[in-house]
Amino acid sequence: MLGVPWLSRFCRECYNEPLAVYETLKARGMDLVTVTDHDSIDAAEALRSKPDFFLSEEVTAVMPGGTAIHVGVYGINDRQHCEMQSRRGDVASLIAYLNEQRLTFSINHVFSSLTGRRMQRDFNYFAQRFPAVETLNGHMLRSANVSAAAFAAQWRKIVVGGSDGHTLHPLGRTYTEISGAKDARDFLGRLRLGHSRVYGESGSFLRLTRVAESVGLSMVREHAWTALLFPLLFVIPFVTLFNYIGEASFNYRWSRRAERVGATPDLAL
Repeated sequence: MLGVPWLSRFCRECYNEPLAVYETLKARGMDLVTVTDHDSIDAAEALRSKPDFFLSEEVTAVMPGGTAIHVGVYGINDRQHCEMQSRRGDVASLIAYLNEQRLTFSINHVFSSLTGRRMQRDFNYFAQRFPAVETLNGHMLRSANVSAAAFAAQWRKIVVGGSDGHTLHPLGRTYTEISGAKDARDFLGRLRLGHSRVYGESGSFLRLTRVAESVGLSMVREHAWTALLFPLLFVIPFVTLFNYIGEASFNYRWSRRAERVGATPDLAL
């Protein structure tokens, strides 16, 4: 949690129950609901019976240069999940499979350091191999979302957006809309054709701090002994401020380098 690796041993990224997620999203006006857990489809079990639910996933994949990325894949089934997980160590193999299955997929939070370092060649790869770009993420800085939108426009990519909610509060406040879609199948078909629009809120220092504090309190409720760590909650604003500054710096540096994508083609691709 928030860049403190040892906390992940007993602190989950999210404590939301799938049915609570679904009900919150419906109450906030979502016609269709999907969940994109990291390398998991466990949330699907409680929601499979819902006619307005479709399964998606955020796959952690490895680029040719060794950097890590998050790939959003939309409208999948259990077999496809297993195959994607077996291929995620090689993004070229993963993309070949996604194209074979005619699945729409996006490069997520392009201008965030969430998955670690970037290389210039990564952006060439995004431009050439990815049909969609996440241009509005409810927890990314507004500046990073603006940079992602500019990148998508430059390369004429499909746009997607979502709340990236780790607590219930931000759910449904950032979303992808496709006018006229009748059901999930129609929605996904029109998404593949690029008929999407994104709406809603970007992240902020206050939002990230609130989420981190909420996750911390949920950890204490799940494991009573972690109340011993309660004093750490008071340093969360300083940690999120440090994260905020780091994210702003990362976006500033890489958004300018991304403008040069295509000027010097990477022959190794």
